[in-house]
Amino acid sequence: MQFGIFSVSDITTDPTTGKTPTEAQRIKDIVTIAKHAEQVGLDVFALGEHHNEPFFSSSPTTTLAYIAAQTRTLQLSTATTLITTNDPVKIAEDFAMLQHLADGRVDLMLGRGNTGPVYPWFGKDIRAGIPLAIENYGLLHKLWHEHVVDWEGKFRTPLQSFTSTPRPLDDVPPFVWHGSIRSPQIAEQAAYYGDGFFANHIFWPASHTQRMVGLYRERFEHYGHGSADQAIVGLGGQVFMRKNSQDAVNEFRPYFDNAPVYGHGPSLEDFSRETPLTVGSPQQVIDRTLSFRDYVGDYQRQLFLMDHAGLPLKTVLEQLDLLGEQVVPVLRKEFAGLKPAHVPDAPTHAARLAAKLAENDKKDEVQA
Repeated sequence: MQFGIFSVSDITTDPTTGKTPTEAQRIKDIVTIAKHAEQVGLDVFALGEHHNEPFFSSSPTTTLAYIAAQTRTLQLSTATTLITTNDPVKIAEDFAMLQHLADGRVDLMLGRGNTGPVYPWFGKDIRAGIPLAIENYGLLHKLWHEHVVDWEGKFRTPLQSFTSTPRPLDDVPPFVWHGSIRSPQIAEQAAYYGDGFFANHIFWPASHTQRMVGLYRERFEHYGHGSADQAIVGLGGQVFMRKNSQDAVNEFRPYFDNAPVYGHGPSLEDFSRETPLTVGSPQQVIDRTLSFRDYVGDYQRQLFLMDHAGLPLKTVLEQLDLLGEQVVPVLRKEFAGLKPAHVPDAPTHAARLAAKLAENDKKDEVQA
C-alpha cells in the first residue's frame, strides 16, 4: 500500500500570526515539503491544479519535474488534473515528458475541479462538465495507447494521423486515477477503463464514500477487469497530530476555525465526527485510518492533506516527521497483514512494465 501527502496549493494567512506567505515562499516550501516526504519514508507526493487566487499551482507538471530532479523514490502525482478544461493532447504530451524525466515515477489524478469560473476562462461550458470529462479522457486514453490517432469529437477540433510525442516511457502510459467527490459518472468511467478511483474523502461522511467506492468496485467487475475487491482504490484524508491529543486540538483549532474551506462553519468536534478529519495523537490517527478499510475494503493508496489553512512550514515538517516515523510504519504492517493475496498492490511503472512484458511473452508463445 502506498502512503503519501497531497497539496491543494492554497496561500492562506496564518491566523495565529496574521502573516500571509508570498507565492514565491509557498512554491519553494512545497518543494521542501515534497523532499521531506521522501526523507521520512513516504511513497507519494501529489499536487493540485488551480488557476485562481489564493492558489499557486497552475502548472503542476513544472513543479513535479523540479521535484523529480531532487528525489529518487518518491512517486509524483497530481491531486487534480483538470480533464475538462485542459486539452487532452497537451495532457498527453506533458505527462509523457514528465514520465521520462522522472524515470517512470509519475501518475495523475483526473478531475473536474471545484472552481466554476475556470470553465469560461478556458473557453468551456460548465454545464458540459461531465460530457467534457468523458470525451476528453477518451481522447487522452487513445493518444497514449495508439501510435497514430484519427479522432473526431464534439468539444475540440478533429485529429488526423496525429502522434503524441514523446511516447509514454517503455510504451506504458502513466497510471490514471479518476478523482471524484460526488459524481457516480466518474466512478463509472474509472471502472470502464479499468483505471483507479480516488475518493477525496475529506468533506463527506463515511457512508457517502462507501457508496461511491462500492459503485466503482461493482462496475469494475462488470467490465471484466477482475473481481470487485481487486479494483484500484485510493483515499484522501486529513490529520493533525501532536504527542498529546489535547495539544493537537488546541493548536489546530484556530487554523480550522479560519480555514477558507470550512472555517466559520461546523465546530472542529462536529466536523471530526462527521468526516474523516482526525486531530489528535498518532495512535488516534492510526486507529481512524485503519477503520477506513471497514467501509471501502482493501485499498491501494492513502494520501493525507497536511500543508493547508495557513499552517507554517515548520509545523508541516513536524507533521511529516510524525507521519513517517510513528504512523505509516504501523499502518503498512497492519494493512499488509489484512490484505488477501489476490488483491493487487498499488500500480507502479516497474510493475506495469513487467506485466506488459509477461503478456507479450505469452502472446509470442501462443504464436510460436
